[in-house]
Amino acid sequence: MAKVNISLDAELVVEVMVLAGVGSPQDAVEVVVRDYIARGHRTEARIELQEHRRRETEAKPQEPQG
Repeated sequence: MAKVNISLDAELVVEVMVLAGVGSPQDAVEVVVRDYIARGHRTEARIELQEHRRRETEAKPQEPQG
């Protein structure tokens, strides 16, 4: 996997290290990025499920009322 070097504010990285419970700045930032990506995938899956349910509901023939 290709690597990317970036510069971040030291206080920001220390805060992430404390919150993530890791001792390495590299690991801390990686944890945050992986979590962000996973959250995005969960959101996409949830939206897809809601749209699928909506389409199923709309496709069902409505029973006559009255």
